Amino acid sequence: MRVSRFILFFIAAFAFANTLKADNGYELWLKYKHIQNPAVETRYRSQVNGIYFPSNTDRLLVARKELVRGLGGLLNIQPKFASIDQSSLIVGTIPQTGWAGRTIDASSIQTIGNEGYIIKTIKQNGKSVILIAGNTDTGVLYGTFAFLKLMQTGKSLDNLNIVDYPKTSYRVLDHWDNPDRSVERGYAGFSIWNWHKLPGYIDPRYIDYARANASVGINGSVLNNVNANVQMLSPFYLAKVKALADAFRPYGIRVYLAVKFSSPVELGGLKTADPLDTAVQRWWKSKADEIYRAIPDFGGFLVKANSEGQPGPQTYGRNHAEGANMLADAVAPHHGIVMWRAFVYDHKVPDDRAKQAYNEFTPLDGKFRPNVMVQVKNGPIDFQPREPFHPLFGALPNTPIMLEVQLTQEYLGFSTNLVYEAPLFKEVLNSDTYANGKGTTVSKILQGKYNPKLITGMAGVANIGTDLNWCGHPFAQANWYCFGRLAWNPDQTSAEIADDWLKMTFTNDQRFVGPVKQEMLQSRENTVNYMTPLGLHHIMSANGHYGPGPWTDNIGRADWTAVYYHKADTNGVGFDRTATGSNALGQYRPEVAKYYGDLATCPDEYLLWFHHLSWNYKMRSGKTLWDEMVHHYYEGADSVKHMQQVWNSVQPYVDPELHDEVKQLMAVQYAEAIRWRNSCVLYFQTFSRKPIPAVYPQPEHDLSYYRSLRFMNVPGQGTN
Repeated sequence: MRVSRFILFFIAAFAFANTLKADNGYELWLKYKHIQNPAVETRYRSQVNGIYFPSNTDRLLVARKELVRGLGGLLNIQPKFASIDQSSLIVGTIPQTGWAGRTIDASSIQTIGNEGYIIKTIKQNGKSVILIAGNTDTGVLYGTFAFLKLMQTGKSLDNLNIVDYPKTSYRVLDHWDNPDRSVERGYAGFSIWNWHKLPGYIDPRYIDYARANASVGINGSVLNNVNANVQMLSPFYLAKVKALADAFRPYGIRVYLAVKFSSPVELGGLKTADPLDTAVQRWWKSKADEIYRAIPDFGGFLVKANSEGQPGPQTYGRNHAEGANMLADAVAPHHGIVMWRAFVYDHKVPDDRAKQAYNEFTPLDGKFRPNVMVQVKNGPIDFQPREPFHPLFGALPNTPIMLEVQLTQEYLGFSTNLVYEAPLFKEVLNSDTYANGKGTTVSKILQGKYNPKLITGMAGVANIGTDLNWCGHPFAQANWYCFGRLAWNPDQTSAEIADDWLKMTFTNDQRFVGPVKQEMLQSRENTVNYMTPLGLHHIMSANGHYGPGPWTDNIGRADWTAVYYHKADTNGVGFDRTATGSNALGQYRPEVAKYYGDLATCPDEYLLWFHHLSWNYKMRSGKTLWDEMVHHYYEGADSVKHMQQVWNSVQPYVDPELHDEVKQLMAVQYAEAIRWRNSCVLYFQTFSRKPIPAVYPQPEHDLSYYRSLRFMNVPGQGTN
């Protein structure tokens, strides 16, 4: 009996130990898994044999700790620290390393600025030594993460000559988190900010959050929802904000707050929030001074004004520049900025919703203070699976522009769908605005190449929550990761970012990386196909934007309905934005307007965004528009099935727990893709009055069945 009990105990203990070792996704891309190639491991060990790393600031201490952690995991060693002349790895600020003017030239020192770094193989006492250096401790921190990434991804450390720096200055995550810990459009649990326990308790998760952001160069965090609650500016909450700012500072991260424009009334007891009222101006200046006394490096304010019912300067007959400048003047003495969102629309404006932001902001070009950034969504509607680039890009040459993208998948299947968003982000970044002639891409505008005096930045709506794996879906972590990488350098490719993320998160084995990377790169197109192919948009359910709702109408305002956007009738489908319709194309440069306006050149991907066409319109494929639409819907659903097959084939290379989680989520995604396909094909068939080609399986149910489906308490409801 004793033996049996011992065996049972041993089995239970072994199982428990294995459970502890299971990959639950919490460590993100910073797992620092032990290198499996003995030759590579041996070579790496020789190149970090003795480290010189003087650490006299909190930020340098964090970088040194990360280096120890990384080398310990990758090489299973406890790094040895030595004098500079006995080290094979030298890390520190350029003055600390002593190589300025010798191996490091003045041009490189100037190029990397305050946040960049140099990783370089140099000669010391006749032997090769690796140098990681920056002008500041922030640069050293970023350089340390970059060096560890080289090892994580199996790159050679021989003959290094890396000079890298961020191409934008403000790289910010926007959290749509509320004081009650709900997250608007959040699909990974509750808010990670436990306001009740702050400021007294700093959850270790906050530090891991900061590490992850620093590893990809994110340097700012807006802690609360753009639909802001005024209590965030109260002394009670500012003490909590200070605690987070103190925790993030060693990782190079500033905190920001979204503020409600009517705060002087709701919080300050004033009778007005008119930005030209001197009492209002004094209130904001006093509030800014109060914040900066507690948080000297506070980043500034994010503002959503005069959109979706939010108060703003137009409430008082003022314009966006007058509202933004009032706040900018309050934070300017402290070197703060204001991020003023261009996501504005009003049901009282009887025009194409896609046009309103352009109409309101272009007359104000050059009228904003230098520390105001106009934050523009990637497209003119609202984070759709596919949109053309926003016409404001290139239309405000004298105004700092900040691209806003959404990491949380509000219109992309939430956290049950595998959608790698880098191709979506790259689509807008690579778009040519022709603002300064051919080649004036959104990426170049964001980097300030045409007006170097302007501050630059990118913002990403965070997909982070209290789920153990942070983002709800293991692959959704790649969207957090790719945002940081693209904010640092918008010209990186989706493929190289995916390659790095897969190697850092899973394995360097090419038998895994190759096929899975291909599926990642295709995943966004898959989703567009089974949701909104050929330029269709905003046909999601009104209840939380979850699932199909092409039939949605009569819900309070036209521009919240699906029928407003697809305009399907027996004659055809699509939104005419040419000169014969809303003429939204007139907001683009003539070259762009001609390209999209001419059916001979308009890509199929944007066809129904800009044109209303007959169901019999002949597509480039030779199919009718109806048959082409059906083909895309079926192809999209089938592609998810193919993705499942690929994932099953790579099971030997993935932690069993992690593989099973993704496998289950892919099954959910496939079911959702089928529902999208059947719902939309059956709905649009009521207008086309054409059969579904016999080569495709017919829907299991009729349209009334899909219209009757209800999904209660879907997460992330709200406006944004």
